[in-house]
Amino acid sequence: MSQAVIGRSRAGIPVFSVLGAVSFCHLLNDMMQALLPAVYPILKGGFDLSFSEVGLLTLVYQVTASVLQPAIGLYTDRRPLPYSLPFGMGASLAGLLLLAFAPSYPVLLAGGMMLGLGSSIFHPESSRIARLASGGAHGLAQSLFQVGGNFGSALGPLLAAFFVLPRGQQGLAWVALPALGGIFILTGLGRWYKSNGHAKRPARGAPIRRPTLSSRQVRWAMMALVALMFSKFIYLASITSYYVFFLMHRFDLPTPTAQVCQFVFFAAVAAGTAIGGPIGDRIGRKTVIWVSILGVLPFTLALPHVGLEATVALSVVIGLLLSSAFPAIVVYAQELMPGRVGMVSGLFFGLAFGIGGIGAAALGGIADRMGIDFVYQLCSFLPAIGLLAALLPNPAGKPGEKARK
Repeated sequence: MSQAVIGRSRAGIPVFSVLGAVSFCHLLNDMMQALLPAVYPILKGGFDLSFSEVGLLTLVYQVTASVLQPAIGLYTDRRPLPYSLPFGMGASLAGLLLLAFAPSYPVLLAGGMMLGLGSSIFHPESSRIARLASGGAHGLAQSLFQVGGNFGSALGPLLAAFFVLPRGQQGLAWVALPALGGIFILTGLGRWYKSNGHAKRPARGAPIRRPTLSSRQVRWAMMALVALMFSKFIYLASITSYYVFFLMHRFDLPTPTAQVCQFVFFAAVAAGTAIGGPIGDRIGRKTVIWVSILGVLPFTLALPHVGLEATVALSVVIGLLLSSAFPAIVVYAQELMPGRVGMVSGLFFGLAFGIGGIGAAALGGIADRMGIDFVYQLCSFLPAIGLLAALLPNPAGKPGEKARK
């Protein structure tokens, strides 16, 4: 992948070849990551796991990524590492192979940790490349980057249902092969990153917040964003880790059918992610955040009390609305703290993993004690936290301004 082929980023002109490549690698990365929860029925039966042990496996995987992502992002803000991305993809590949051939639960935990390490390296650096190639359309670039990951997450359950499940646990090893192609592409992206002058250390004294906002405003805004992330990703954890079990329990569905329903939800998440960033570029990111989180509340409240067809339909609406917030949240936070793109990206992608992991573990314990239906009744109230979006300042310091600079 040469510099001549993929071009040079200019203001107002996104480099779509780079955005397409990094989005495709995000698809590969998150497809491998999504296989872990998608094969929980295999692992639960094969190792006789409780819901709490399933939650702990998710916790180990996601907290590894959560803790490391902001640290890696902060380090690479100061010392860019253009070839770290293929190394991260290799770590994910190794994790998937460990899961495929694990003889015991502790080895499953080790495989989950390697998957977490791969994500912790991939997300902050690839998000940085997406912003560098955006040409100023930061929301569009972030959506294109994230939608690749969402499609990868959607493919995970399908691969599990129609490829891994018939072959058993060791079928995971075959799905690791696409990672080799991802390593090749990411090496080319690292070359573009370096050859276009992006691998230089930033000058000392670079700004770390918007000059129109005080440190106190930035601090409160970041706290509000974290609370909104809590609402979004605890609810998503209920879908990612337990939706298949909920459908199997409530509607007596076979595992492959329940996984197809989960694919429908993930496809809706991908579509919502695709539109959230560009809409934020046009009407303002705060508006998108407000509508996408609080606006989903009536649908989450209804979902635990309806039939199968309505459940699937509501999951589509929930996926569309709820997922449109994340590109807007990431770019909004990047604009609050210019010069800290890697750290901010790592923080929020890390929060997505960490909150989801803690939520999965907690919800697993609740499911063991109170039942899976109670989990969805409890989680249905989480989008009410979206009221906190009213506390967010405009990053540009002027009400209504889109903050696209």
